[in-house]
Amino acid sequence: MGLSSMVPSFKLSLENPRTRIISSVSQYFVLCPVPSNTVTPKFHLSSLQNSKTTSGSSRDSIEATFPTMNEIMESSRAQKLDLQLRTVGPFFRITAKSLETQNELGRAEGFIRVWLGGTILHLDSIRLRRETLGMEKSIFGIGLFIGAVAIRYGYDCGCRTAELLAINDSDLYHRKLVRFYTRIGFKAVHEVTGSSFGDLAHMLVWGGIGTRMDANVEELLIKWCTRFKSLK
Repeated sequence: MGLSSMVPSFKLSLENPRTRIISSVSQYFVLCPVPSNTVTPKFHLSSLQNSKTTSGSSRDSIEATFPTMNEIMESSRAQKLDLQLRTVGPFFRITAKSLETQNELGRAEGFIRVWLGGTILHLDSIRLRRETLGMEKSIFGIGLFIGAVAIRYGYDCGCRTAELLAINDSDLYHRKLVRFYTRIGFKAVHEVTGSSFGDLAHMLVWGGIGTRMDANVEELLIKWCTRFKSLK
């Protein structure tokens, strides 16, 4: 693959929906007289309501730890980056520009897809300019900011899982991409090498070979919370 003005793409997809099989089991009960000395258990509605309230409060406290979109944007500006999110229907584009030079440093594109297993964040690609290689902020530092905007946007749209394909355009960058995504919370689930019939579908969707990795969106936000909240 010839050199271009862009660093080899690293791509995100989302995991194929998992089919949930629910079995229906018939239950039979024999009605018997209740002895007079048997104490019938009593269920209090207030107890159930309190349980739901506690569960809701726990959920709210967890979500409070997630970095908000505003916090991510503020953190990027502190690093002299201007991040912009634009949406058209289910499609979105994220661009990162230098506040000092106004040059575009990278971008990400994708869309939100509704599937049988739930709403999916499909991040088609992230591309970074070669000039970012010489910046104090590493290539992966800028990629993290762009990725965080995408993940937060996906979460706000109801996505709970994310899957990416770290494209293997070159051995050097492929290894770096896999290490980077592992460090931020993704796990390798499959190597797309093109050597099996099952790889053909992945290659048709993503246009190449690489490592499929996935992660839980909420777990990523929890893992990144201190990173973005501390940079405000």
